[in-house]
Amino acid sequence: QVQLVESGGGLVQAGGSLRLSCVASGRTFYNYIMGWFRQAPEKEREFVAAIGWNGDSTYYADAVKGRFTISRNNIKNTVVLQMDSLKPEDTAVYLCAAGTYGRPYDSQRTYHNWGQGTQVTVSS
Repeated sequence: QVQLVESGGGLVQAGGSLRLSCVASGRTFYNYIMGWFRQAPEKEREFVAAIGWNGDSTYYADAVKGRFTISRNNIKNTVVLQMDSLKPEDTAVYLCAAGTYGRPYDSQRTYHNWGQGTQVTVSS
């Protein structure tokens, strides 16, 4: 099992940037595919981005492609989501998740450990 703690959320104006970080406990961080999901009020949780064990494989939802960048550091057990050109529709709680390889990277069922989430609010 791995425990995940997110940080870096906040309030930003449209067009601005935020950098979310997720720190994982445990020695086998590199064994997991890492993902970011988000959930806005009264909406379903949705996939944002995911990254493979060595960082060479990255995946993005169409809504964030070209604006968000996911990266990881297996020495520091961290995964980062750099969010640029933010829009009001990006407002949500962002959650970090650790998952199992071999399953769809954009499916919540792939991920077995979740953080508590960090709030991102983008004003217009």
